Amino acid sequence: MPPGAVLLVENRRPNGTSDWTTPGGVVDEGEEPLDGLTREVAEETGLRVIRWGGLLYDIEASAPDLGWNLRVEVHRAVAVAGELSIGSDPDGIVVGSAWAASAACVELLGDSHPWVREPLLDWLENRWTDPRTYSYVIRGTRPDEFRVERPNR
Repeated sequence: MPPGAVLLVENRRPNGTSDWTTPGGVVDEGEEPLDGLTREVAEETGLRVIRWGGLLYDIEASAPDLGWNLRVEVHRAVAVAGELSIGSDPDGIVVGSAWAASAACVELLGDSHPWVREPLLDWLENRWTDPRTYSYVIRGTRPDEFRVERPNR
């Protein structure tokens, strides 16, 4: 794990576009969040997280026009084992992975949704220790037309 680097994955979307995010996915029923995240990191990157350093931030996103709500926890891994590779992502979405320095994150996250990009870039700039919450409301029904609001900003 390169010092100061962030683990990102490249996701291929159904419309053929791609974007970068931190690894993660849906927690299975009965699974603890960190167990689910550990599983997702392994599936998407081939890496096994040995030790987590705690919650960095969480994201609450609501898309009333689409009828969904999203809650994301982003944790900091402090020890990993294995070699970085494209893992065995059962969803077939992840097509790449990289350890990215702060400057590279700015570029790689450029096409990512604001609820993905803003919290991570904020943390990279400020490196806080107490978790923060980011809330978003997403209006619209098509990703290319989303209007994203941050209430309580």
